[in-house]
Amino acid sequence: MEYLGLLGLIGLGGLLGFKEKVSPNQSGAMIRLLGIFGLLGLGGFAIPALGACGAFGALGLFNHQNPTYKNIGNLGWLGVVGVIQFLLT
Repeated sequence: MEYLGLLGLIGLGGLLGFKEKVSPNQSGAMIRLLGIFGLLGLGGFAIPALGACGAFGALGLFNHQNPTYKNIGNLGWLGVVGVIQFLLT
């Protein structure tokens, strides 16, 4: 379980959304607001469950028009693992 906090580094991938913005006519604007959780990924070095929740930050790339970014955004759903771990501790 020590490596669970490293999942939060996936959330930092959501910062790619600042480089190439998602087109305003793409659906999923509300779920892209979860990109702010990418900053929680930095807390994963101290609290593994918090870092895994930081993976939700990758959802900032949800439904991006660039297929590579869209695939990175799909990894954001790994944040569910952090929520489960947080509830179990």
